[in-house]
Amino acid sequence: MKKLQFAFAALLFAGTVLAQGTSLAGTPPIAGTALAPPADRKPRATVMLAAYRYGDILWENDRTAHRIYGRPLEAAEPPSGSGIDSWGKNVPWPFMDRQLRTGDQHGYHGEGLDFYNVGTGRGAGGLGVWYDNKLWTSRNYQTYRIIRNGPDVADFEVRYAPWPVDVSRKVWETRRFTLPLGTHFTRMVSTVSSDRRGPLIVGVGIGKRTTGQAPGELSVNRALGLMSWWGPEDGEHGRMGIAIRVDPAMIVEQREDADNYLFLLRVTPDKPFVYYSASAWSKGGGDFATGEKWNAYAATQKLGFAVPARRPH
Repeated sequence: MKKLQFAFAALLFAGTVLAQGTSLAGTPPIAGTALAPPADRKPRATVMLAAYRYGDILWENDRTAHRIYGRPLEAAEPPSGSGIDSWGKNVPWPFMDRQLRTGDQHGYHGEGLDFYNVGTGRGAGGLGVWYDNKLWTSRNYQTYRIIRNGPDVADFEVRYAPWPVDVSRKVWETRRFTLPLGTHFTRMVSTVSSDRRGPLIVGVGIGKRTTGQAPGELSVNRALGLMSWWGPEDGEHGRMGIAIRVDPAMIVEQREDADNYLFLLRVTPDKPFVYYSASAWSKGGGDFATGEKWNAYAATQKLGFAVPARRPH
């Protein structure tokens, strides 16, 4: 009887979230203990350092939520990698910090959850250098700088320490992330440097086995520079949709390795380039109940690839 009462209360809580104006594309998972309510329920784009959780950087807006991992996690949960994590959310206000502080980020507490498994792959738009039919990737970010913490945009920059590309060269990267309100797409401006002259082939990717047991559905439109993935059903968690958009003029080819689907781009060291990463949850806002709807959204967004002017420190 207690279990039935708990399940009924959880369903009532989930219904309350829906009644507050969030459109759900499916029935949310059964909620556990509800998150403490936020002080402000206005839509907001935000970025923060979760120093209490091994240096995670969390960023989200009214539609999507992500994180990347700090160097301390490499020792705490090896092997940790520099891919991009994505969370499902179904409320327009920030929830990641309160969710993470419960110690149960993978459970549903009424506002979203993390069921996306990055592992050592590229997740939702991480990158590496492609050389000798292999993707050479950095470790977790080394330093960070928050440029703007909302309310209308989350804007920050991280640096990755030098990493080897076979034995032939070393590379390092600075990447700026910008997520405004009202979109699923984070704009990233990457500058990859090298200890040797000459162009690089950079692979921007989507992780293959990040949710569920099946491979999911991949759609590629090279003319648009679009790679879109609609994940498999993952029990009551639903599905995740991931997309990347790159400048079509930079594409060398589309490849894959054991862990990732990749666009290979020709990049000049020290010359910034722009690409985009997006994610959505089938049980969140946006009415993405099918892969076709997610692919259509990702294909129709007007995105620019001009490098923005750099703001002073």
